[in-house]
Formats: sequence, C-alpha cells, structure tokens
Amino acid sequence: MAKFSVILPAAGSSSRFGQKQKKVFVDLAGRPVWLRTVEHFSNRPDVIQLILVLAEDDIEWFKEKFRPNLAFLDLEIVAGGAQRADSVERGLARVSPEADFVAVHDAARPLLAEKWIDRVFAAAIANDAAILATPITSTIKRAAGQQQVIAETVPRDHLWAAQTPQVFRTSILRAAYQSRRGFSGTDEAQLVERIGGKVQLVECSAANLKITSPEDLSIAAALLPTLPKKSSLRSLHPFSDEDPLGL
Repeated sequence: MAKFSVILPAAGSSSRFGQKQKKVFVDLAGRPVWLRTVEHFSNRPDVIQLILVLAEDDIEWFKEKFRPNLAFLDLEIVAGGAQRADSVERGLARVSPEADFVAVHDAARPLLAEKWIDRVFAAAIANDAAILATPITSTIKRAAGQQQVIAETVPRDHLWAAQTPQVFRTSILRAAYQSRRGFSGTDEAQLVERIGGKVQLVECSAANLKITSPEDLSIAAALLPTLPKKSSLRSLHPFSDEDPLGL
C-alpha cells in the first residue's frame, strides 16, 4: 500500500475573511474548520503523517485553545512562511522519508468526501501527480486592466478550477520546490508544471470549496449534510440517495 503524508497549509492571514478570528479557527456546525479538515485524513490507513502549517504567532495560542482536540490527533505543527509556497516548503522539509506521496490540502477546505480522496490518491499512484478540480461552467470575462470593464469573453472549453488535495510522488514535489528559486505559484501543481511534470485532473464536486469569506462559511454549513457518506449496505439499493451531489 502506498504511503501518504498530508500537508495542511493554514498560515495565511485570512485578510478576506473580515473577522477577528482566522477562518480555519472558526466554528463550522459545532467543530472548528481546521479539525473538520484534518478528520478526513486522520483515520486513513494510507496516511502516515499529518502536518499542519500555522503562522508562527498562532502556534502557542492554537496549542492551548485546542488542547483537548490535539490530544486525540497525531498531528505535527510547523511554523509557516510569508507565502503559501514558503509554508508548504517548510512542511515538505518535515515529510517522513517513508512517504511515497505528499498530498497538500487547504486547511480551509473542510467539505471533503472519502471517495474524492480515494480518487485523487489513486490517480496520483497511477500518474505520479493528480489534483481535484471542477470544470468551469460559467461564462468567463477578462477585465481591461484595473477597470471593471469587459475586455473579452474567454472560451471556457478545457478550463478547470483547481482544488485540493493536490497529490504528488514525493520525489517530484521535492524537485519542484528545489527548482522554485523564489517563485511563488498559486498552487503546487503550478510548481510541478514548471519542471515539466504532467498533472492529472480528477473531477470533483464544486462543494469542495475553500472558505475565504463569511458567506462561504454559511454555504459550507448548508452543504455539510449533502456530502457523500461512507459506503454502506444501504448504498447497494438502486434508489440510494447517499450521494446527492452525484460525485
């Protein structure tokens, strides 16, 4: 069985969230966002390591605030850097030598389903690199400079919105970061693309959203009950509604 380390970046400033508390620390239907995210990976037999990357100034407060939760989690906490890529690189430096693959997943994406993780993990094993993503369905407009005036309509054919987890063979992700040389991509796939890596797209539901605003938090709370559940005997019934999202 392939072994995975999971890096969960959570060192951002949450500047767009507009509240005193950072988005990963707020409550989502009774549990903090970061904990809901971690729980998707904590009991998987193929995950051998969980690394949560926090802003250095948050670490001591976090350990005290969430001490009861941390007591039941085998979670390594790492101080992050100025940019997302810096934070992931610091997490990567702590990845176990036993890990065949590294999965990077936004701590602010708590709406995962087990089968989506299964799919992207399997795709990474088959292709060395894979990410969850959803096809673009909206009409895309490009603005003219800083003005909110349409410059053109961009064809949406073959366009996908990248999500996480983004999963890579450990050696490939390390090579991508060694070639970074100060470049800060918007995601790990972009860094792998820069060294010529091919990254497989794995279709996922748009419900796998990243919380960036208070409105997103409300949407996440509404979507929680609709997420695909773990398979059961009931799922063998031809009229099963265990996956209302269809993915």
